[in-house]
Amino acid sequence: MKSRLVLEDGTVFPGEHFGAGTPSLASLAAATAIGAGEVVFNTALSGYEEVLSDPSYRGQIVAMTAPQIGNTGWNHEDLESGRIHLSGFVVRDRSRMASSWRSEGSLDAALAEAGVPGISGVDTRLLTRVLRQGGAQRGIISSDDSAADEALVAFVRRTPTLDGRDLVREVTCEAAYDFAEPSWRHPDQAPAVVTPRFNVVAYDFGLKRNILRRLVDVGCRVRVVPATTTAESALATKFSDGRGPDGVFLSNGPGDPAAVTYGIEACKKVLASGTPLFGICLGHQLLGLALGGGTYKLKFGHHGSNQPVMDLATRRVEVTSQNHGFAVDVDSLRGKAELSHVNLQDGTVEGITVATARAFSVQYHPEAAPGPHDAGYLFDRFVELMQRGSG
Repeated sequence: MKSRLVLEDGTVFPGEHFGAGTPSLASLAAATAIGAGEVVFNTALSGYEEVLSDPSYRGQIVAMTAPQIGNTGWNHEDLESGRIHLSGFVVRDRSRMASSWRSEGSLDAALAEAGVPGISGVDTRLLTRVLRQGGAQRGIISSDDSAADEALVAFVRRTPTLDGRDLVREVTCEAAYDFAEPSWRHPDQAPAVVTPRFNVVAYDFGLKRNILRRLVDVGCRVRVVPATTTAESALATKFSDGRGPDGVFLSNGPGDPAAVTYGIEACKKVLASGTPLFGICLGHQLLGLALGGGTYKLKFGHHGSNQPVMDLATRRVEVTSQNHGFAVDVDSLRGKAELSHVNLQDGTVEGITVATARAFSVQYHPEAAPGPHDAGYLFDRFVELMQRGSG
């Protein structure tokens, strides 16, 4: 079946449909259109299962720049959440053969089950060039051959942008729960046994499971709480050992950080309490806003597993995985926080520290391990903060 990816600037990319079907244009509502969202490109060579299941992609259509996608099939152990969150998936060449011993199914079937459309055969090199030159823009995947290109363009221009949108409420958990699963190990390896020493409340703004696993790996009992949980409630949490939290973690998530006002307010109160705090991605942006700083939208964002970042304290360069369309304004944080990490491609903020409040955050994903272990020390740093606090 033929399909099209249509951008708001009028560019049309023909291709072949796969995954879930798309309804007719006449039946779509702009606010909830299937297959519509902000189009971004991801430069990772692999890991499409993690990309598809990352809640941070809510409201976006993701185009992979690697030419062949789907060759490792579909495996539920690799998923970062319980479902596929993005609005559409764009690839150059969809592999119809899965070549991994861990595969449980196909990419096509996984998208169809999730109700998410895909399009293959797209000139993703040209699409990436369009997005780099013109910036991320709204688009739609449609297999409705009765709709004219001009009608699809007009419809796309009526769909909402990510600016000012709070998408966190759409992806956060409904109730608090405990998490105690360590990182995956090969069946031939002995299971890792780590005695929990610290209690951590993790805010779910769109959590990736591997973040929780890494916290467990370094000796944390983890209680995940919904995004709208107040700081008072989070700090009053009692764990199985009868104690309260030794630290608070702010997760990644989708949308405009400035719209997540409840998260900013909770972060302010956690900072005031003196409880050690660690934020990743959206959590990093919320920390910056809670300190009185500002955020802004990047031209086409950082999406991929090969972003070079320098730790300014050690001058070491880390290969990092990233997925964000907004960034913290470094000038807005002068006198409020210290710049700890910087992106070597465009100079944007990748990390801050707040020594007086025992808080720090990074824009990238240390748990994704593209280096593979370049940024693993950040979880140890969080433990050290909690260790000093308990001592």
